[in-house]
Amino acid sequence: MSELSSLFIKMAEKWQAKWAEARVYEPEPRPGAAKFFVTAAYPYPNGAIHIGHGRTYLIADVLARFHRHMGRVVLFPMGFHYTGTPILTIAEAIASGDATVIEEYMAIYGVPKDEIEKMGNPLYLARYFHEQSKRAMQKFGLGIDWTREFTTIDPEYQRFIQWQFEKLRERGLIVRGRHPVGWCPRHSMPVGAHDTKDDKEPEIGQWTLIYFADEEGLVFPAATLRPETVLGVTNMWINPDAEYAVIEHNGRKMVVSKDAAFRLSFQGNVRILREARGREFVGRSVQNPVTGEWVPVYEAKFVDPRVGTGVVMSVPAHAPYDYAALRDLNAVRLIPLIRVEGYGDYPAKEVVERMGIKSQTDPALEEATREVYSAEYTKGVMREDVVGRVGAHLSEPARSMLRAVFKMYFAGRPVREAREFISKWLVEAGIGGVMYDIMNKPVYCRCGTEIVVKVLEDQWFINYGEGRWKELARKLVEEMAIVPPEAKAHFLATIDWLDKRACARTRGLGTPLPWSDGWVIESLSDSTIYMAFYTVIKRIRQFGIKPEQLIKEFWDYVFLGVGTPEEVAKRTGVPPEQLKAIREEFDFWYPLDSRNSGKDLIPNHLTFFIFNHVAIFPREKWPRQIVANGWVLREGEKMSKSKRNVLPLDKAVDMYGPDPLRATLAIAAEVEQDLDFRHAEAIRNAQQLMSIYSLAQRLAQTAEDRGPNWLDKWLVSEIALVLERAREAYEKVRVRQAAVEVLYNAKSVFDQYLASVERPSKLAVEAARAWAVAMEPIAPHLAEEVWSILGGEGLVVKAPWPQLRPDPAALLAKRYVDMVIDDVKRIPAFGEGAKRVVIYVNPNYAWVKAALSGDVKAVINAGAPPQAAKRVVDIVKTLGDELRGLISAVGKFDEAEALASYKNYMEKALGAPVEIYNADDPSAPDLGGKKKVALPLRPGIYIEK
Repeated sequence: MSELSSLFIKMAEKWQAKWAEARVYEPEPRPGAAKFFVTAAYPYPNGAIHIGHGRTYLIADVLARFHRHMGRVVLFPMGFHYTGTPILTIAEAIASGDATVIEEYMAIYGVPKDEIEKMGNPLYLARYFHEQSKRAMQKFGLGIDWTREFTTIDPEYQRFIQWQFEKLRERGLIVRGRHPVGWCPRHSMPVGAHDTKDDKEPEIGQWTLIYFADEEGLVFPAATLRPETVLGVTNMWINPDAEYAVIEHNGRKMVVSKDAAFRLSFQGNVRILREARGREFVGRSVQNPVTGEWVPVYEAKFVDPRVGTGVVMSVPAHAPYDYAALRDLNAVRLIPLIRVEGYGDYPAKEVVERMGIKSQTDPALEEATREVYSAEYTKGVMREDVVGRVGAHLSEPARSMLRAVFKMYFAGRPVREAREFISKWLVEAGIGGVMYDIMNKPVYCRCGTEIVVKVLEDQWFINYGEGRWKELARKLVEEMAIVPPEAKAHFLATIDWLDKRACARTRGLGTPLPWSDGWVIESLSDSTIYMAFYTVIKRIRQFGIKPEQLIKEFWDYVFLGVGTPEEVAKRTGVPPEQLKAIREEFDFWYPLDSRNSGKDLIPNHLTFFIFNHVAIFPREKWPRQIVANGWVLREGEKMSKSKRNVLPLDKAVDMYGPDPLRATLAIAAEVEQDLDFRHAEAIRNAQQLMSIYSLAQRLAQTAEDRGPNWLDKWLVSEIALVLERAREAYEKVRVRQAAVEVLYNAKSVFDQYLASVERPSKLAVEAARAWAVAMEPIAPHLAEEVWSILGGEGLVVKAPWPQLRPDPAALLAKRYVDMVIDDVKRIPAFGEGAKRVVIYVNPNYAWVKAALSGDVKAVINAGAPPQAAKRVVDIVKTLGDELRGLISAVGKFDEAEALASYKNYMEKALGAPVEIYNADDPSAPDLGGKKKVALPLRPGIYIEK
């Protein structure tokens, strides 16, 4: 802990105590008042929260603090997610003596050895990190209402979740059936993103299996994502060195890789008859079940036994890898299948040759494959003549009938339609099948076991594939605010592909499924509407309501307004006035105004949040906004336990102090961008905040009570502009932009002001107090300190947003003076050394106003000579939009008065005495003939060497 961080920590402790004493973050509903209800994803207490969590929570906290300044009643609560396997898996690893996990937790999280020994108990581990994470949030300065804190294994919460699931079941959205799911073979349970290492969502894809067979009937099931190319197969590939197995699967004897046999065993009955190396099967001939053609089996070491079945069909006309490999073997035979605009008959050959690929090991084959596959899928059409290749092995009339079917549904069709047709037809014809796989493998369970796909029977699912439900979810996405806006497309895409999702496990912490013993609701299913629970748990505890009283009628009334307090009181035993108070509390806070989370939760939690809200709540209670922020890197690298570079939030607070850490997480990247947290940047931000603190002390010690001058008015006007830009940024959730305005741009304005005046005025103190309010969402402890030093009343956290108004005349005067200073410095004679600077001002500001129109005649009509009129129009055209806007807003402007007011400022800037004359003053000396050349906004300037 450095001296600087120590100062900020002590400052934070002081003001956090005052906030707690004033109960600032424990709001009560105020009927009729505007409100702002924000939540951020509650953490799993399976480890200490880190700066990645801190970024998400900071953004929510910044919004909460800003909206409080805007006069809204603000609620920002927090809970802890005990559900599922993350906690259980770590506890089991510790209990089993897993040295890696134990060392990680001691090294990264600083867990003492005597505490580690107790963490074999999952509830002890959860409570330990729950409390540690809560302390970290408090040290970080998050304005959380802890009176609403809960865990997902609290009995009241479990009753709430059971009600939610009963509602989904009533609406026909929970089904039981057969469906592929990500599966942990070790624990024999479905897994989702929150059950895996690095929270990686298992992406389940479907291979089409095509049953090629040898003369003995042994099936070689080629796994493909492009079954429409089966008509162009010229050979098969098998890895000669890989382990294969002859298996019995669904009544067929098959050759697959040993790895595939293991994966298939979770999708149907598999019996391994014998094992062999792949080379045993090389050299055989197998029959294409669609064309009847016999093709050879070649060896290929590029075949990955972990992908598909380890048996690959070769289509060299349309697959660059196949073409390159067969070219190396001098065995190329090309069968054209697909017409693609911009390509010839053999796209794979064409692209390989164009890219100069010389062998099957060339890395450029990846790019070539992407190009061909993408072009064929998006623009490809199946050739009409492919029909002639169908069913050559069949006798009539079967051959003609089959070709007629292919002519109707396959030939001449876009590739995507042909693919859909043949995938179904192969299965229906009994010459193909389906195999599910993890397409983004490897994905590991938190226990370390690689995830496979299991086809579950009698599993409970939430049916996110239900059409009407999808429409409601899309409607909400289109209506609500999403930050960043481009994430809206990601949400809509997720809604499109979501289907049935396993919602219960047989293992882990959580809420029992209410209608089926032995099942526990999983962690991504019990965390979709808990924001509503925050609004009521405080009153439930306050009134001493028991979990057994929280029956269906209670929740129906509180959340949906079903029944009357008197009717529900009879069923629950909860007094009517208490029921009414809880209902009113929910009604005040809902809908949720902003849901904040990381962008990695868009494909799961955040989209489930949308689905479940539209399923359960009436439209007026649907959430209004989602904020999905980018990830946090550290010194350019992803944080991971294996790299030992995870930075726990409490440790980061100790290293830098809460406000410097907040400033860095706010300013290093805009909300939607990934943020690279760098130590050097955090130190720079700490120094910047320290300079703000020192500036406030200087203002308090040196400010004088005097009438405001042009510089004072300019300061207030500039700060008013900074605050307006900051307000707009806060409103739009542009947190970085707001932080730059309040921590850097405002400070720069004050630095310029203090460098220009002998002593600041009381008006500057007022401007600094307004600044303190604007910086409070980012650096609340420093803002309180600045507010207090400068005589602000009460706590700045409660202060209304300042109502400073810019003075266009003051801004114009300063812009004009700086423009004149720049003009002086550009004169060559000035660079040679100046004894004095004499400035002649043309007083005809009316010419400038007229020149805004760009019409020379208008300037002449304002009294300007024709030649001067044209020059004034040219001058005004060179001005920026801001300066033109100020001129338009200012009716009268005296250039000489402005320069005279800034005389000391100009002399400091120029390092020479400055004399100012009106060009129409006959008594003024005409030095160097500069008097007569003066124009409005372009004074005549004489440099005396």
